[in-house]
Amino acid sequence: MPEYDGGTAQPSEVALPHEIDHSHADVTGGWLRAATFGAMDGLVSNTALIAGVAATASAQTVVLSGVAGLLAGSFSMALGEYTSVTTANEQIDSEVRAERLAFERHPHAEKVELIAMLMDMGMTEETAGRAAEEIHLDEDKAVHFHLSQELGVDPREKPSAMVAAVSSFLMFAVGAIIPLLPYLFGAQALWPGLVFGGVGLLVAGAVAARFTKGSLWFGAGRQLVFGVVAIAATYLVGMLVGHAL
Repeated sequence: MPEYDGGTAQPSEVALPHEIDHSHADVTGGWLRAATFGAMDGLVSNTALIAGVAATASAQTVVLSGVAGLLAGSFSMALGEYTSVTTANEQIDSEVRAERLAFERHPHAEKVELIAMLMDMGMTEETAGRAAEEIHLDEDKAVHFHLSQELGVDPREKPSAMVAAVSSFLMFAVGAIIPLLPYLFGAQALWPGLVFGGVGLLVAGAVAARFTKGSLWFGAGRQLVFGVVAIAATYLVGMLVGHAL
């Protein structure tokens, strides 16, 4: 496919920048945010839970608490993600219905509104008027264009509630089981679980930074620092409560 030649090539003959220079990741599917949040939450919450219980309890009690935390947290995260994404999508659907009703009742006002938006983007009034006329020839496309400009979302690219829920469930479980592994293999002390949890936080932070094209070291270190603060606080509270009982 030929590259842009200054105006002589037809649009269908011009290579898109994404084909010759770069590509974009899927930022609307809903899985990356849910998976990242699930993994981080599983690592931090279960490592902190294990630390808090291990401050005064036996290894058997730690394993029981950790497994319970893994299951409860996984289901809670999945349900929370499904409900939040579904609610957000339903709100978008409501806005689509409201926009369609406005098209039916005030078609001219909607077209004038679009002209104003296009002019704000840098078009002349004449060009914006012609563009608005063409866009409004297809009501579905016009509704989607209006909403993408007014709300910053495209109704055709809503995240999947099920994908978000499954991603969150699986990654929370993966994160939560990491600090439990030493206990499942017979460890009696807390420190192996803390080491596993710390390594998990480093890896998870680095992987998240890889997706966002940020610094791997910064992403890994940031997650470790935040995790250590939460785990240390939970351990101290567990120790204080355990001795007070």
